[in-house]
Amino acid sequence: MAGLIPQDFIDDLIARADIVEVVGRRVQLKKAGREFKACCPFHDEKTPSFTVSPGKGFYHCFGCGAHGTAIGFLMEFDHMSFVEAIESLANSMGVEIPRSESDQPAKRYDELFSLMDAVARHWQSCLKETPEAVEYLKNRGIDGSTAKRFGIGFAPDGWSNVLDKFGQSEEATDRLLATGLVIRKDSGKHYDRFRDRIMFPIRDARGRTIGFGGRTMGDGEPKYLNSPETVLFHKGRELYGMYEARQALRHIDRLVVVEGYMDTIALARNGIDYVVATLGTATTSEHLNHLFRLTENVYFSFDGDRAGTKAAWRALENALPQIREGRQIRFVFLPEGQDPDSYVNENGAEAFVQLLEAGLPLSEFLIRELASQVDMDTIDGRAKLAEMARPLVNRIPAGIYRELLLESLAESVGLSATKLEKMMIAGAQAVDRSVHAGPAAIPRRRRSATSGGPSVVRRAITLVLNYPEAGKNLDVEMLAGVQRAGVDLLTTLVETVQSEPNITTAGLLERWRHDEKGRHLGKLAAAAMPMDEEFDAAAELGECLQQLSLAGRRERIEFLIEKQRVTGLTDDEKSELTQRH
Repeated sequence: MAGLIPQDFIDDLIARADIVEVVGRRVQLKKAGREFKACCPFHDEKTPSFTVSPGKGFYHCFGCGAHGTAIGFLMEFDHMSFVEAIESLANSMGVEIPRSESDQPAKRYDELFSLMDAVARHWQSCLKETPEAVEYLKNRGIDGSTAKRFGIGFAPDGWSNVLDKFGQSEEATDRLLATGLVIRKDSGKHYDRFRDRIMFPIRDARGRTIGFGGRTMGDGEPKYLNSPETVLFHKGRELYGMYEARQALRHIDRLVVVEGYMDTIALARNGIDYVVATLGTATTSEHLNHLFRLTENVYFSFDGDRAGTKAAWRALENALPQIREGRQIRFVFLPEGQDPDSYVNENGAEAFVQLLEAGLPLSEFLIRELASQVDMDTIDGRAKLAEMARPLVNRIPAGIYRELLLESLAESVGLSATKLEKMMIAGAQAVDRSVHAGPAAIPRRRRSATSGGPSVVRRAITLVLNYPEAGKNLDVEMLAGVQRAGVDLLTTLVETVQSEPNITTAGLLERWRHDEKGRHLGKLAAAAMPMDEEFDAAAELGECLQQLSLAGRRERIEFLIEKQRVTGLTDDEKSELTQRH
């Protein structure tokens, strides 16, 4: 999860960080009892609902639900990546990030970053000396200031310009090869990858060049040539123009995703700075994670042809697991034959923004596209639409958005939303049973609402999060065999605090940052808990585990009795039932 940075260092860094100081440098905080309050920096509000807890090392907004640790705050507020936030926090605390022998590649990466930046500067100087390349850019509407902002350059024609300048030793040539700037022949000799092309440097969140895109000025093929996958560059993770957008905008209200370098630059040239581009690949889940870290409003702009619709559909499929309340995804389709570059140059920025505002919400695009594949005038067609939609809808997390989408879908197929949802859930369960059910599945009785239910699990998890030390001496084996939602997570949390006695609330939350359950843990960590000395968190947590253990034993007895009635018991099961009664 942490890459080359040791996990124990991250835990210690979070434990030592003063979250009040980190947040207070960026947001005006006011002391309120043991905590600090402010108007939330992540949504507009007049009454403060943003709370910072120095004891827990945690912030939480009771208005919009934003929450996290010092690392999470730096990621959200300063738009940093996880590693960048760790580096920034460590620097502010005067702490050196440990580097072991396994971290040696980092030094080599520094050399590769330096090489890429040097090549980018070289190509920028070549552009100034190449009148035909400058004229080409001017004809495409790119002026000098825009070219400078995006670091545009020119790779001269010839097989060894970069090789001759930057590959004067075997080690230097190896670096060129590692960054994809040169290609090795079967004979062992090398030649430049990029020749006679306009060059677009691809930069990471820190502004370091990690790859290039090259475009021909004529009819050569391929029209666009990208860097290959390297240790620095992964096209399924990076978005062109993200660095430039973050530099131009302090607050990013929305982001538009386009398909090309020229689209991004043309829109920025016309004052639309909130644009990024995928790099010759479909929009991935990693792209979407990056986008939603910066904004809750994402627009996909595609060409108005069939290929554009296919690209939009792939983006929709990858976006479904990311959908939740507050996030907005729209799809914008340009007139056929147009792309964002040509459209904005012909019609202006205002016309393009109007297209964005009129974009199709994800729900409408989903239903429209599926409806276009069936005969909606027949019962069979509408039934097929519901069947096609089921696996897509079931990928959306439970919540208000999913319920509203089901209502729209139900209206289209002529059913009530409640009935449609039951059918979809039943269908999903039938598939699940066909995969997982054994040959003699035993029917279960309805679980009674007794102690040991979900509320007890929730209470226990809340106690572990808020009082990690309370779980140090518990017998986690008590939970073995307990079949309750959340018990696996509770078990893992208790095992974590037992194996790492100094871990804090913030440290636990960071461990689950990349897990879907992490969102729910943040809400539980924000719960108001007793702070007086008489409150015994360890005793209450132990009582919760006792209740769960007893409930688990009762359920096992019920299971064995039911099995005895239906199929009979094995000798071991008979013995077990006798002992448990």
